[in-house]
Amino acid sequence: MPPTSAAPAPPPPPPPHAEILATALPPPWTYVATAQAYDDEMHERIALHRSRRGEGWTTIDAPLDLAGTLAALPDDRPVLVDCLTLWLTNHMLAEHDFELECRRLADVLSRPRGPWFVVSNEVGQGIVPDNALARRFRDAAGRLHQQVAAVADTVLLMVAGLPLKVK
Repeated sequence: MPPTSAAPAPPPPPPPHAEILATALPPPWTYVATAQAYDDEMHERIALHRSRRGEGWTTIDAPLDLAGTLAALPDDRPVLVDCLTLWLTNHMLAEHDFELECRRLADVLSRPRGPWFVVSNEVGQGIVPDNALARRFRDAAGRLHQQVAAVADTVLLMVAGLPLKVK
């Protein structure tokens, strides 16, 4: 019986679009991460994200004080924030005044001191959630996206890995 050859390993996925946009600019780049790892799977996701980014990146964890973190960053440095929906989730689960935090964030984002790229997830295009917390989150995320889009120079919606320019 002839030896069987193993199928070639699939190529690694391309970097996320926001990372491509940020790294098209000269380093150093700042990655502001909002995720919190409450389980093993999320620890693995965070580790994968960190391993994908090479030299030139500084990572700052800001699961709650995103506005303060952004306000304190040096001028003229490319910044990638990932992601607003996790940040909003953190505030909602902690039972903070997330509407106040969203206004604080929109205020800081209205005065960027360099190229800032902000990632979020669209959650309002599906069916209406079946529970009150999920509906409250969906509505709050929609309002947050509107606030951030209003102060953004450009808004892209990613569909199947393709950027669609919204603004």
